[in-house]
Amino acid sequence: MKEEKTVAEAAEQGQGKVRGVTTTLDELPFGSENYYEEDRQKTRAERRRLPDGVANSQLYRDILRIAWPSLIELFLGSLVNMVDTMMVGRIVGTDALSAVGLAAQPKFIFLSMIMALNTGATALVSRARGANDQEKANTILRQALVFAAAISIVCAVIGTWTADPLVRFMANGGMPEDILHQGTVYLQIQMIGFPTGALAFTITAALRGTGNSKPAMVYNVIANLVNIFLNWVMIGGNLGCPAMGAAGASLATVIGQLVGTVLAFRCAFSGKYYLRLRLRLRELFQFDKEIIGGLVTVGIPAMVEQLIMRVGVIIFTRMVAGLGPVQYSTHQVCLNIQSMSFMLGQAFAVSATSLVGQSIGRRRLDMAQHYSRCNLRLGILVACVLGVLMILFRGPPVGLYTTDAEVIAFGSSIIFFVAFLQPVQSVQFIIGGVLRGAGDTKAVAVYMLLTVLIIRTVLCYIMVNMLHLGVVGAWIAQASDQTARTVLFALRYNKGYWKKIKLLS
Repeated sequence: MKEEKTVAEAAEQGQGKVRGVTTTLDELPFGSENYYEEDRQKTRAERRRLPDGVANSQLYRDILRIAWPSLIELFLGSLVNMVDTMMVGRIVGTDALSAVGLAAQPKFIFLSMIMALNTGATALVSRARGANDQEKANTILRQALVFAAAISIVCAVIGTWTADPLVRFMANGGMPEDILHQGTVYLQIQMIGFPTGALAFTITAALRGTGNSKPAMVYNVIANLVNIFLNWVMIGGNLGCPAMGAAGASLATVIGQLVGTVLAFRCAFSGKYYLRLRLRLRELFQFDKEIIGGLVTVGIPAMVEQLIMRVGVIIFTRMVAGLGPVQYSTHQVCLNIQSMSFMLGQAFAVSATSLVGQSIGRRRLDMAQHYSRCNLRLGILVACVLGVLMILFRGPPVGLYTTDAEVIAFGSSIIFFVAFLQPVQSVQFIIGGVLRGAGDTKAVAVYMLLTVLIIRTVLCYIMVNMLHLGVVGAWIAQASDQTARTVLFALRYNKGYWKKIKLLS
């Protein structure tokens, strides 16, 4: 009865005080304390039946209200990375393009720590939002920011100090000294500015948990515009600024992140989006054991997942880098194009994570399942359309990055793989979002180990080093990895283990 009382009191205290995005879920009563057992007793037909007074159109509306700002935010973030790569490649040349690529994966290793923390923050905040416990949601955000600050500062020091050996390791002996130097400088600048971006990411994760994805879209748009303008100023040398090449692109990114972080804190302090951050010194280091336990329960497996993925990708990237600058540049261009397409699946994943987490916090497993199914339908439909468009117009996107005819020819053939993977990766992202929103991150980590670290790397070695298929062989390995992972995610979702994970009382 303790849980019943806590949730009921939270709901009563929150009546009429919800600020920011509201959903159909807010209009429904809380489920009973035995919600999991009740769900187990339902038939398949009963699970598919919508609650009285709820229509599919309402669910799609809720999903799109969260997904479209996330899509714009993610798209523009990826667009800036793409513009960085385009401007570096076209203004400075293919060597600088390779340098940026070498620095990318080591940075993502450090970023995986923050991403893991943020996975836990989103899952916990969404449950607190579902239970309408605003005080707990604010406490989760404050404690997550303290951890993010500590982790990011440590990462910044280590990353700056080890930049040169990390870039050389990534090159795998396939790059000249000038490219290695450019990559090292690029990574050092990124790591010095690492803490500012990390704090903004944590605020964004918490806002997504509440369903308020629009403010993150706004401050990230502004940050990205600053980044693009400074790219023009710093890479080639304009408005009296010396031409800094790849280093200029890195510095522009850091300054843009700083602007975004300032605006993110402004949103968190305002109280307009359900959360109201207060950084009182006496409360700053007062930690709630339940919240820390929830962050650890979700975050540690998420960190293992991210580290496994990054280690696998680094091994994979090193094998491709050993093919030389032309094939590696082709690989980088196609990865950038693919990352743009990731945004669709990731936007629906943000919506799935938020709405599933809120549904569980409200003890409504029926709504969690309805939201996840609707997310999948929308995601697959959009992904199939995008895949067809990629096949029809595969040549021009590659030409945006470089004028090298050999890279364009290689890239146009790789786009077929990118198109095929559209619906596959969309399903993977959305179901992954459901599992993470429910806190089922251990299984995701195991699946990453099996697919990224084993299937992808082993197949890549066979395709590249034994069959000598070059960059095409590497993409066959990547497509096999993503397909296998999607199947495993779908099987895990259907078994329903995610429904019984408890993170907050």
